[in-house]
Amino acid sequence: MNLDVHFLVRVGLTLLSAGIISCLATPLVKILAQKMGVMDIPKDNRRMHHHPIPRMGGLAIFIAFFLAVLAFSKDIDRSLQSILLGAVVIVILGVFDDKFALRALPKLFVQIAAACIVVFYGNCRIERITNPFGSTLYSYWDLGVFSYIITIIWIVAITNAVNFIDGLDGLACGVSCISAVNLLVIALLVSDNSVAIVMAAMAGACLGFVPYNFNPAKIFMGDTGSTFLGFVLASVSIQGLFKAYTVISFAVPFLILGLPIFDICFSIIRRLASGKNPMQADRGHFHHRLIDMGFSQKQSVAIAYVLTGILGLCAVLLTVSGSMKALILLSAIVVVGAIGFKVIMSGKMPHRKHHEQSNPQQAEGQNPEEEQGGTHEQA
Repeated sequence: MNLDVHFLVRVGLTLLSAGIISCLATPLVKILAQKMGVMDIPKDNRRMHHHPIPRMGGLAIFIAFFLAVLAFSKDIDRSLQSILLGAVVIVILGVFDDKFALRALPKLFVQIAAACIVVFYGNCRIERITNPFGSTLYSYWDLGVFSYIITIIWIVAITNAVNFIDGLDGLACGVSCISAVNLLVIALLVSDNSVAIVMAAMAGACLGFVPYNFNPAKIFMGDTGSTFLGFVLASVSIQGLFKAYTVISFAVPFLILGLPIFDICFSIIRRLASGKNPMQADRGHFHHRLIDMGFSQKQSVAIAYVLTGILGLCAVLLTVSGSMKALILLSAIVVVGAIGFKVIMSGKMPHRKHHEQSNPQQAEGQNPEEEQGGTHEQA
């Protein structure tokens, strides 16, 4: 690790600039969404807000991110170009989806196309899977030609995984921000300046948007924001040194993105086991289970933040403590897995209804992106 003070200042300016731009742009995007009629109207029992709320707030996050990256990245190489270009495609798709509620299959094809830009134009691939337990005989496995397919699946899956968890005010934006900060720290530790700037821009853009999105939300980021954040996180997690550094190439992305990965995996398995379409919306996500256990929206979001922070801290530790990395990895999986299992296996608690009736303001503003516009939730 060789930290340059001047570069750290540039990272700080990137984060600050993105935050200011996002904070200033969000009210303008809110007005635009209202004029375009991009409103989320509560029409079923999965939605917890009681009045129409503008969607498409993710456009402000994207604008802030894009401008900050262009302003502070000294070297926009082919890899970063591919991520930015793919992100533009994803955001355009998200705007149309927030407005017209597009069908699932066409959206999936566009997401695959955006992932192909990163894989083929940017040459960003998961080329090998590292053995996190350090076997001398099998320290890693080369994926060969399967690297293309696996990388596309990874990007599309994480894009939708973040969209899956976008069901409570401030949840997806906050989790993405924490993930971005963790990736930023790791990028600084391994001296990957390009990734550091990109993650600083994303963290700042999310921080500028959260005040408008936290419960009770004034605007939802919609699929425009959730799929954009997921796409960039997925792409950056395999970009640059992140696809070659021995530990990061396997364990770190899974830890940093552990919550959305857990949620999407469990959701698909649960729906298939019950004979349902895995892309059909339901009310069984991790955050829904927390609400059913009697937690308020703010408490549920705080729990998700803490879990994401714990996993992110473990990911950072994995990059600097070689001898303990297997133990840390196993401990993190056991602890978070136990919490997740407890939440998933807990049924609805009888006091939930009374809790919502006595706290109507805390039940407002659930962001229903996954029920209305998400690729994974649209039947």
